[in-house]
Amino acid sequence: MEVFIMAWNDNNSNQKPWGDNNQTPPDLDGVIKEFKDQFNGLFGSGNSTGSSDAPKAPKGSVRFVVIIGVLVWMLSGIYIIDPAEKGVVLRFGAFQEETSQGPHWHLPFPIESVNRVNVAQIRTAEIGYRNAVQGNRNFGGNVSSESLMLTKDENMIDAKFAVQYKINDVQAYLFNVATPDTTLRQVSESAIRQVVGQNTMDYILTEGRVSIADDIKEKSQELLDLYQTGLQITTVNMQDAQPPEQVQAAFSDAVKAREDKQRLINEAQTYANDILPKSRGLAARLLEESKAYKSEVTSKSEGEASRFKQILAEYEKAPAVTRERLYRETMESVFASTSKVVVDSKANSMMYLPIDKLINNKRANTQTTSQATQEQVEAPSGARNIFRDRGVR
Repeated sequence: MEVFIMAWNDNNSNQKPWGDNNQTPPDLDGVIKEFKDQFNGLFGSGNSTGSSDAPKAPKGSVRFVVIIGVLVWMLSGIYIIDPAEKGVVLRFGAFQEETSQGPHWHLPFPIESVNRVNVAQIRTAEIGYRNAVQGNRNFGGNVSSESLMLTKDENMIDAKFAVQYKINDVQAYLFNVATPDTTLRQVSESAIRQVVGQNTMDYILTEGRVSIADDIKEKSQELLDLYQTGLQITTVNMQDAQPPEQVQAAFSDAVKAREDKQRLINEAQTYANDILPKSRGLAARLLEESKAYKSEVTSKSEGEASRFKQILAEYEKAPAVTRERLYRETMESVFASTSKVVVDSKANSMMYLPIDKLINNKRANTQTTSQATQEQVEAPSGARNIFRDRGVR
C-alpha cells in the first residue's frame, strides 16, 4: 500500500491514481500481500537470503506502527461504570469529573485515571467485636478495649454494636479524609461511649436498646458531616449488652431478684383487680338494699298514717260503730295468731276441736294479713284520692 501511494505521488498531481483510460484499481489480494511483506520486513520476519545485513523497514511502516499505537492508547481510555458504582476521573491526580453508570471515555494513562467506587454497597463497622470468615466457618472475638464502657450509675457494661453505612458523596470520600472508614469507626466508638455514659445500666439492658441505638446514629452522623467524610450511616444495631464476665453471677442474682419483685407485684395487682370489683359490687348492693329498705319503711309508714286518717274520719262520723268495728278487728287479729280456743262455759253442747285445722287456719290467716299489709302500703294514692273527695265535699 505504501509503495502504491509513493508511486502515485511520483506522477503528476493532477492525474488520478489509476489513470484516465478506464484503468481498474489494483487487485486487493496483491495489496494485502504487499502490506504483509512490508510488515514482516519491519520486524525482520521476512525470508532470509543469507545476507548478514538486516532488511530495512520502509519509511511508511514506522508511521503505520505509530498510528496503531496511538489508536490502542486512545482505546485504553474507554471504561464502563456499573449501576452500583460511581466513577471519579483524575487528571494528573487532581479531580476532574464524576461519572455515573454506562460507557465513558477519558484521556488514557498517564494523563487521566479512573477510580471506581461502589456507592450502593452497605458496609459494616464492628465495635466491640470482630467477625472473621474462613472457608465455611465464622470466627468471632471480643475486643475488650472497645466493648467495656462506664454507665451513668458507675457500672461497667460490655456492649457490642454494628454500624452499617454507605458512601453518599464520592468526591468527599476520596479527597477530604485520608482514611474515612477508620474515621467512621473512631467517631462511632466515641458516640457510643458518650451515649452509654449518659444512661443507667438497667435502662441499657432493658427498654433502652432502640433509643440508645438511635442516639448513637444521630451523634455519629453529626460528626461525620462535620468532618465531610462523604459517609452516611444507615442503621446502628446493639448486638449484645451485658455486665462484665467477672460480675456475671452477681448480676444474674440481681436479675432474678428483680424478676421475683416484678412477679410479686403482678400477683398483687391481679389480686387487687379481682377483689376490688367484688368489693365495689358488694358496696353497691348494700347501698341499693338500704335504699330499698328506706323506701319500704317510708311507704309503710305513709300507708299506716293514711289508714289512720281514714279511720279517724269514719270515727268522727260514727264513733260507736267505728269503735265496735275496731275492737272486733283487733280481737280477730289477736285470736288469729294464737293457738288457744275460747269456749263459752255456759254452753252445754259438747264440741269437737280440730286442732290441726285450727293451726292451718292460723297460718292461712297470717299470710292473708301480710298480703293486706302489702296492699295498705301500696294504697297512698287511694288515700290521697279520698282526701281530695273530702275536700270537695
